[in-house]
Amino acid sequence: MLADCNYRQSSSNEQHSSSKGTSTVSARDEVIIAGGGIVGLATAYQISQQYPHTKVTVLEKESGIGQHQTGRNSGVIHSGIYYTPGSLRATNCQQGRRMMESFCREQEIPFDICGKVIVAVDETEQQHLQMIYERGQANTVKCKLLDRDQLSEIEPHTAGIAAIHVPDAGIVNFRAVCESLAEVVCERGGEIVTSSKVLGIQQNTSSVKVETSNGDFTAAYLINCTGIYCDRIAKKTGHRSPAKIVPFRGEYYELKPSAHHLCNHLIYPVPNPDFPFLGAHFTRMIDGRLECGPNAVLAFAREGYRKRDVNVRDLLETLTYPGFLRLATKHWRMGMQEMWQSCSKRAFVKALQRLVPAIAADDLIRGRSGVRAQALDPNGTLVDDFIILDSDRIINVCNAPSPAATSSLKIGETIVSRLAQQLG
Repeated sequence: MLADCNYRQSSSNEQHSSSKGTSTVSARDEVIIAGGGIVGLATAYQISQQYPHTKVTVLEKESGIGQHQTGRNSGVIHSGIYYTPGSLRATNCQQGRRMMESFCREQEIPFDICGKVIVAVDETEQQHLQMIYERGQANTVKCKLLDRDQLSEIEPHTAGIAAIHVPDAGIVNFRAVCESLAEVVCERGGEIVTSSKVLGIQQNTSSVKVETSNGDFTAAYLINCTGIYCDRIAKKTGHRSPAKIVPFRGEYYELKPSAHHLCNHLIYPVPNPDFPFLGAHFTRMIDGRLECGPNAVLAFAREGYRKRDVNVRDLLETLTYPGFLRLATKHWRMGMQEMWQSCSKRAFVKALQRLVPAIAADDLIRGRSGVRAQALDPNGTLVDDFIILDSDRIINVCNAPSPAATSSLKIGETIVSRLAQQLG
């Protein structure tokens, strides 16, 4: 149960605390965080942990927290095996995973370190499998190469000829993590105000004013953790992100309980090095469900969770962006294949059968979908690392792709370190 006195849905005519309006506050006392997903809440938690004298206000445009990427992801606690050694994704993931596990133990949030396998199904994938293994070694990830017989011992229904076993990968409900983060923040005197969409931002030498659909909030510092809208909010702060967010919808099927025996761990394919997504995989969920997917299709809205969801502004922004046009030109065949799998259950099943041949269409029921906020630079390159831009009073998190949920507590710590000199 969250602290009701500080966590609340607000209406447009509700009276707020001193953070409302244009009143100036102490430059050492107030931080506003835009975005009530897991990165924003983890950042608020770290501020309250390290600087208990600092008041934190989290503004969330929805009626509740963690309703977009955080609440619609796969729930995987990632190991960090895929990421370029030395990158922010790699370093934050390793430390963030340990911090996440520790937080879940402290807060009694159920999680399961179930392990995963990355499976090569033919000879053409073995070289890239070896490259992933070497990255894992460089990132100090606990992992082991398996031959066909060793793989069959732990995943007997998998079609692979070789694999990497990653025992430290796990699963959790990240929305439950958000609820606990919010509760701790509120207990420490912070405030989470929902139904507060950011409309404008004004900055002067001593404060930042955030204009929202629920009134104005003024503080000494602002942190932009708005996920799929991070580039637009960054622009409102006067800082242009080096990449634009292009939304991709990932669609899932659920495996019926009668077929759960086909998957013992998390089962991932070797990602196509020419395509910037991991490919359809099998994911055990902490509530006992088992998901298959996702595909990756262009969403026609930044919140385009259904095929019929269209936002004209979002779509035109994507289709006229040079970076997207270059990406589409390069990967149009793969894009068409992903769209076909979105329309055809039979095609989706065929993709899953590369990993688990025994899967049949009757084993699957249509599941949920999510939207990935993919940062894309003007050259058509998908940005591979976190982007955090900071100025005197504003920090913009302009790209926080997977494993952002796993890494959230470490990302929050990284952001707080950039505020350390001012917060003292």
